[in-house]
Order: sequence, then structure tokens, then C-alpha cells
Amino acid sequence: MRKKSLYPVFLLFCAACIFCVAPALAQSASETGKLKIHVDPKQAYVFVDGKAIRDGSQTIVLASGDHKVGVYNSGYLPKLQDVHIGAGETTDLRVTLQSSGDVVAGPFADIEFKGDPRAAVLLNGQTPAYFVGHVDEFNWNWIWHQRLLVNPGTYQVTVTHDGNNIWSGSVTAKAGQQVTVYLDQNGKTKTKEWKEGLNMPPQPRFHAGIASATVPVAPVSARLAAQTSNLDCGQSTTLNWNSANAVDTSISGIGNVPDHGDRTVSPTGNTTYVLTASGPGGNSTQSITVNVNSQPTSTIALSRPEVQFRKIGDKIVQQDSATLTWSAANANSAMLAPFGSESMSGSRTITANPTQDTTGPINENQTYTLTTANACGGTTTKTATLHVVGSIDPPPPVTLASMFYPTAYPTKKHPKDGLVASEKMTLTEIASHFKDYEPYDHHGVLLIVAHADIRGPIPYNQALSARRAALIKDFLVSHGVPADKIQIRADGKSDQLDQQRVAALQSQDPQKPEKWETKHMKTTWLAYNRRADIILEPRDVQSAKDYPNDVADARLLWQRTAPSLKKVHEAEVAVTGALPLTASSSGN
Repeated sequence: MRKKSLYPVFLLFCAACIFCVAPALAQSASETGKLKIHVDPKQAYVFVDGKAIRDGSQTIVLASGDHKVGVYNSGYLPKLQDVHIGAGETTDLRVTLQSSGDVVAGPFADIEFKGDPRAAVLLNGQTPAYFVGHVDEFNWNWIWHQRLLVNPGTYQVTVTHDGNNIWSGSVTAKAGQQVTVYLDQNGKTKTKEWKEGLNMPPQPRFHAGIASATVPVAPVSARLAAQTSNLDCGQSTTLNWNSANAVDTSISGIGNVPDHGDRTVSPTGNTTYVLTASGPGGNSTQSITVNVNSQPTSTIALSRPEVQFRKIGDKIVQQDSATLTWSAANANSAMLAPFGSESMSGSRTITANPTQDTTGPINENQTYTLTTANACGGTTTKTATLHVVGSIDPPPPVTLASMFYPTAYPTKKHPKDGLVASEKMTLTEIASHFKDYEPYDHHGVLLIVAHADIRGPIPYNQALSARRAALIKDFLVSHGVPADKIQIRADGKSDQLDQQRVAALQSQDPQKPEKWETKHMKTTWLAYNRRADIILEPRDVQSAKDYPNDVADARLLWQRTAPSLKKVHEAEVAVTGALPLTASSSGN
């Protein structure tokens, strides 16, 4: 922009025209069109499809089709727009830029260029947005001042024209110095003192005269803040930022962002966010660290440390409970073993439930484990232990005894006779014991297995043993034993005790008459087989097959011949003093 003779200006004008028309040399008119562009301010620079064309209003020959046209000038907001070029047509475009930006303060250094006057100068970037001016605005500093003013620092310079890099490299400029870059000498530089830059007042973003230009490049600034910098896992905070004089702005972990704005973030760990703003005036960064508390907190407790448990047979008679409570914070999942997933807080009633299932004392611990976790990788584990004490006891004992009948009783005619008084007393005790036992063994039943001695035919003895079993069942039912808890079986004479076994049983009884073991052993053997055994199922506890040698009516039960009905009735009432129900009806 310095003053020159008309001849050089004419040559430059011709060269520019050749440049504008040159693209058409390789293409026919049917493949190209023209862009006639008018810019304001007149120094504004035109880029087409990212390529530096030249400054000022001009006509440009372009291939037909769509193009992206950008107009730039320091101190003004750039304008980019899509333009369609029709084959063989001229497209008119008028672009007016809007001024922007405050003054720029020093101290300054001056960068001067010698070389292609129409080439665009980019600082610290490769795209048109980093454009600061063209060479003809920065190539003279005598009488007329054409200055590229920068704050002290090192700048990456790119000089480009029509898509070709004329030169690129770094230039270090110090306050109060002027650095001249000779583009036609491969970027050779020359530095000299320029004290004016030390005290120069703040400069407007762009000033141009007839043959002068001043372009101060504003430094880049950046600010980053967080609404809060300490979070629990899962919480959010808002980042707020702004940058000035930047072309590209980005935040680590987020990516490219506008030059100002805010963003809500939810980090899962301690995170440092770095705001980087880049522009022709350099780079500026600012960082902020958001700390994330990734450790959950939790509590678990029992309302009482120890509970009692007692079981008799299969009936639980004491089963204490305790309340288990828990809570968790800074967590999004809670697992309570052995139950599974739970809410962040709650309570459960814990009932004593030992694993032991055999009889004996109980001394166990039941442990409950609360494990909490969050999306930030934090976990915590807490436990609570319940002490279970008590016992598992067997059901109350049932004393069983085998019942014995007189020969041939009960008869078919008198099926309710034959249980003598001593046997009834024993059955009464068995009924009482079983009623005490039954609540503690829900599966328990009394099995009555009745026998007959070997005399008589099989059918007779089978029916006889059935009557014997039924009579015992009826007696037990009349004394409160549930009928469904009694089973009967008639074995007739099929399962006899042999004489050796009978002798062994007799030898163990000090109350036996001696002659029953010697002179009348067969009679004794027969008497032992006129019995009904009582078995407690399913425990398979069997009645002792001990003959009642010590009772008053033992001989009546022992004798071979069938006693009279009268004698049987007398034996039945010897203890109770009452006649059996059949006595009055029999007439004996």
C-alpha cells in the first residue's frame, strides 16, 4: 500500500488480471463462470474454497458449481457464504463487513514482509480464520507506515496465495523490535530496534490510509470456572467459560466449544478440564479440577445382637426376631446378602433361623452383608452379625408296651371284650404320652400290629388279630388320640415269636413265675403270641414285647383255654371298678 510509480502499479494490475483469468485457461467457457465481488472495506481479503485469492473488489473466474466464499479483514467480523457459479454466467456478490473489537494495548513488536504483495498472512493457524492481512499491508515502514503489530512472543507464520504456501515458519518478536521476513529469500529474517513499539498507545483493530495500514493483533484470553468443584458420584456441575480473540476454542474431554458458554458435566472421577483458546494472537489455556468423591458410605445394624431359638421335634416353640436396618449414601446400588438387591435404605425383620437340623444345643451366627457401589467405581462393604442360641430337642417320649389278650378274645360275638384292666391302664398311659408327643411330630402315627397264637386255622386267626387291633384303636380314640393318627395291621399267626425268643424275654423278667419257664413253657410261648405290638412311626420305635407277669390278671392272659366271658368282664373291671359296655348286654 506504499506509494509507487504508475508503471509498477500497471504491472501489478496486469499480473492480478492474469491471476484472475488463469484458471480459465485450462477450462472452456462452458465449464466456468465469473464471480464479481465487491467488498467493504476495500482492503478486505477474499478466500474461495479456503484458498487465498487477493484483497479488494475483483472478478474471479471459477469452475461452475458451488463454492464457499469468505471475506476477512482484521478488526471486522468475517463473512462466509455459499455461492453458486453458473457456467458462462457472472454472479454478482456484495459483501460488507461489520467492525468489531476494542483497541489493542502494547508493548508491541512489528513484523514486516517482503515478497508477494497479494499473499495472505496467517498467524498461528492454517485456516482463513487466522488471517491478519496481506503482505502489501505489512511491507513498508518509512514515511508511510504499514505495520503488523504483535505482543512479544513467538508466532507461527503462514504466507499463502491461491492455495500455495509461499512460506511458513516461526518468528520470534520482542517488544521494541522490528522483524523483517524476506519471503523471496526462503524466510530470511532481519531484526532491528524499534523503540516506538515500547510506548505506543493502544491501537484500534484496523487503520488504513492512502498508503498506510496498522493491524495490531490482539492476544488471546481464556477463562474457565465451575459452579462447584467438589461433587459426590452422580452429581453434576456447570462449567462456564469465555474466550476473547480466539478462532478455535476447546475443552478437554468435551471437544470444540463456542468462544463462550456453559456446559453441565457429570464426571465419574477427579477430572481436570482444560480450556484452550487459539487465535492469531497466540494460545491461552486455563484449567480447573472437579473432584469427585467416589467412596460410598453405608451403615447396617441389628436392633439386638442375640436371639433365642428352640424347637421340639418338628415344632418351633420359640423363634425370636430382630430388626435389621441399613442406609447408603453416594451410591446407586445396594446388595444385601443373602437377600439380593435392595433400596438405598430400609429395614427387614430377621427371624432366628439356624442351619442346624439335628438335636442338641444351638450356637450359630447369621451374618448379613451390605455391599454398595456407584458409577464412579466406588464400593463399600459392611456386615452385621446376629447370634442365635437355643436348642433342638426331641419330642416328649412315648412309652410303648405290647398288649396281651386272653385266648380267643375278642370273640366274633363280643368284639369289644378282651382288654383286661391292667392293659387298659397301660393303653391310657400310651394315649396320654402320644397326645403330648403328637404336637411336636406332625408325621407321627401309632401302628398297631396284632397277632394270634398258632392254634386254629389261618382265616380264624386273621380275623381274630384284626379284632384285637381294632379294639385297641377304639380304646385309644376314646382317650383322645385322633383316629387318623392310628393305623392297624392284622398279622394273624404269620409272624410268631419262637420259643427261644420267648425264653430270652422271660429270663429278663424277675417277676415271672418259675414254672412258666419250665413245666409250662409252651403255654407261655402261646401267651406271648396273643399280643398286639404298638409301633411309633415313622421313627420305628417299637413296644417292648414284655409279658405283664406282675399284674393281677396275668394268669387269665396266660392260660391256654379261653376264659369265660364273666371272668373276662371281672378282669376288665378289676382296676376301674366299671363294667365294659358289653357286660350288661351279655347277661354274664
